Amino acid sequence: MNWERAKLKYVTRFAYGDAFWADEIQDGPIQVFGSNGPYASISHANTRGPAIIVGRKGSYGKVNWSAGPCFASDTTFFIDSSTTQHHLRWVFWLLQTLRLDEGSNETAIPGLNRDAAYAMEVAVPPQQHQRAIADYLDRETAQIDALVAAKDRLLVLLAEKRRALITAAVTRGLDPSARLRDSGVVWLGQVPAHWKIAGFTKYLRSLVDYRGRTPEKVSSGVFLVTARNIKDGYIDYEASQEFVDADAYDEVMQRGKPEIGDLLLTTEAPLGQAALVDREDIALAQRVIKLDYDPEVLLNEFALAWIRSAPFQWQLNSFATGSTALGIKGERLHMLHNLLPPVDEQRAIVAHIAAETARLDALAAAAARSIALLKERRAALIAAAVTGQIEIQVDVDTKATN
Repeated sequence: MNWERAKLKYVTRFAYGDAFWADEIQDGPIQVFGSNGPYASISHANTRGPAIIVGRKGSYGKVNWSAGPCFASDTTFFIDSSTTQHHLRWVFWLLQTLRLDEGSNETAIPGLNRDAAYAMEVAVPPQQHQRAIADYLDRETAQIDALVAAKDRLLVLLAEKRRALITAAVTRGLDPSARLRDSGVVWLGQVPAHWKIAGFTKYLRSLVDYRGRTPEKVSSGVFLVTARNIKDGYIDYEASQEFVDADAYDEVMQRGKPEIGDLLLTTEAPLGQAALVDREDIALAQRVIKLDYDPEVLLNEFALAWIRSAPFQWQLNSFATGSTALGIKGERLHMLHNLLPPVDEQRAIVAHIAAETARLDALAAAAARSIALLKERRAALIAAAVTGQIEIQVDVDTKATN
């Protein structure tokens, strides 16, 4: 192959976003690109179209494409026909193989160092090969992206079905022939006639609010469960990994230590997520409330399902406050309501939800694995194409242009 090796600085220049106006000012609306992609519109562009936008600050290294003129913000670099003589779409694919989002030598806000990027050595094919590679990757990745989008839609549908299943079970029960009555609550509607409605805090044996407790974080020690760790009915120990000093654990948790089966509710960022405590060697952060109901009246497992239902989430949000992020204070929880079937029905409903959601979760897990494999294949395909590991037919009669 007639390919050359060159440092990236000889392939393209990274222009600073917001640095200058393009020669031909475009009337809007024009998309504004930040380090994470497009987020607004403006009346003028500062790039020629098409353009490559590379995150420079914050979420640095992310590579985006604008099919037309756009405005590159001051958190980005951009590449257009004025900053490279190579096929622009080929440059776009090339940049995605360089792992620009890994590592940063900036001392303040993490960012992409332009000189470090320029020093990277890349394989440069002739212009006609560049166009052929770009066309090939456009076709092949479009097919993969369509499959990923279909899997993503399936995940959304499964999540909606899970929510609907939980809501139906905790508001109507498992007996379709059960007599219904008007609950007297607008957001709840009809419920089984023999079920009760009670205040959210009425049958609590304990309620511990950890607000105002901000323990000192350490690199290792007792795992700190934050609001970010609680989602979809479980504690996700991978979502956020923070720790408190084991020697300070008793002081940190002096308001109340977690016990297996305790119910956790997030009060802000995010609001309304819930899970059951599944291990006791954890600490609990602020924006998390620990609840424990009297099992003779209300099972924590049923309360978890009720919290995850659409009616409860509606009433929770109606009592929440906050301009930037909705939240609810512990003293307002008494304004909420619980729906109370007899305890034996609660057990049956909990078992039903567990069985049915397990089936849905298995389908979702399979879809997620498929998405991961498709994304791995996409990345491998791009890397193989831009490094010449795949033989791609080149139309030598076609002039290579951007």
